[in-house]
Amino acid sequence: MGSLENLVTQIQGFSGSVEDIAHLHNILRLADESLHSESGVLSSVLDQVDPAKHSLGYLYILEAFTSGPVSKEQALTLVPILARFIHCCDAQQIRLAPDKFFSVCKRFKDHVLLIESPLRGVSPMRTAVRKLQITSEHLTTLHPDFLLLCLLSKSYKIGLSVLEDDIFDVDQPRDLFLYCYYGGMICIGQKRFRKALELLHNVVTAPMNIINAIAVEAYKKYILVSLIHYGQFSTSLPKYASSAAQRNLKNFCQPYIELATTYSSGKIAELEAYVLTNREKFDNDKNLGLVKQVVSSMYKHNIQRLTQTYLTLSLQDIANTVQLGSPKEAEMHVLQMIQDGEIFATINQKDGMVRFLEDPEQYKTCEMIEHIDSSIQRIMTLSRKLNAMDELMSYDPLYLTKVGRERQRFDFDDFDTVPQKFPM
Repeated sequence: MGSLENLVTQIQGFSGSVEDIAHLHNILRLADESLHSESGVLSSVLDQVDPAKHSLGYLYILEAFTSGPVSKEQALTLVPILARFIHCCDAQQIRLAPDKFFSVCKRFKDHVLLIESPLRGVSPMRTAVRKLQITSEHLTTLHPDFLLLCLLSKSYKIGLSVLEDDIFDVDQPRDLFLYCYYGGMICIGQKRFRKALELLHNVVTAPMNIINAIAVEAYKKYILVSLIHYGQFSTSLPKYASSAAQRNLKNFCQPYIELATTYSSGKIAELEAYVLTNREKFDNDKNLGLVKQVVSSMYKHNIQRLTQTYLTLSLQDIANTVQLGSPKEAEMHVLQMIQDGEIFATINQKDGMVRFLEDPEQYKTCEMIEHIDSSIQRIMTLSRKLNAMDELMSYDPLYLTKVGRERQRFDFDDFDTVPQKFPM
């Protein structure tokens, strides 16, 4: 116990200047093993250290204290201790030991899930993410855990606050896969299908040597959201997708590919019959709710196609064409689409006629000009970032080595510039 008292004294004495904290960090690294061996008596030691002033020392003690298995009752006690530390700790100090902070935060996430209260973890985990980030462009290991808690607690809007950041710096590839997958699901929950498609697309086209389960599940949702948002889906992946994805993804998602093929026929009865036949598969994948939205979206997209052909149409004709049960149902669909800005139309209640209109947006309001200017500025920033990354890559030794090997394999001096003539 004497060594612990000495360590507490050193933590209290060396938590002031940058030089003192660096010296303390060396002391804590040497004491780490003994802290874990005495984890059972560290509860009283935590009471002697201020988590705000002595954040680095408190982090090492807390990490050792929470390193063992815990019961649900113990988790109930630990959750407020961990949450308090995350909220009040000094960001500069905890960044000196990021691995320790990751461990503490991941245990905190595990504890709130153990006590079946993911909502209690949302605010502390968002704070943890922001304290670890050097810039908003940095994707930390804690991002996926934060988004998972947002998903489980249905705190979608809080999750969106982090998803608005443009990410350029990633610690681990797996973090990017989970971040985009969970983020896509959060956007689906908020009906932000365009953003969901962007995130799921990132998962499907990310570099991978072998296919992984996250990419497979993302591709299934990507197919469904494409049908909901665009009313169509293309099975061809872009050229920059990995060869593993190009070869294998479709094989793991065959029922979803067939669903998209059935959807393209535009026949609601055939689509409903296919969904009924494969209901168990979709349910096992936990995608049945999205599949039902796909079926509902067919009415919407069929109505949108009518706007490209007709200027006026009766509600009865709309109901017959898109296979709705009655003019009243057609009216409800049209009204909802007008409200959502998906079509521009007016309904004459007297004769039951629908008149389709052009988009009234003139693109000259102050709000629209500000939106366009903001988009241009964002694109310019992205262009500068890409140029800087391209320049850095051109000096990267690993990249240059690989390019050198490729050139040796394909030495163009070995090929004739003029085709040989072959005898007939």
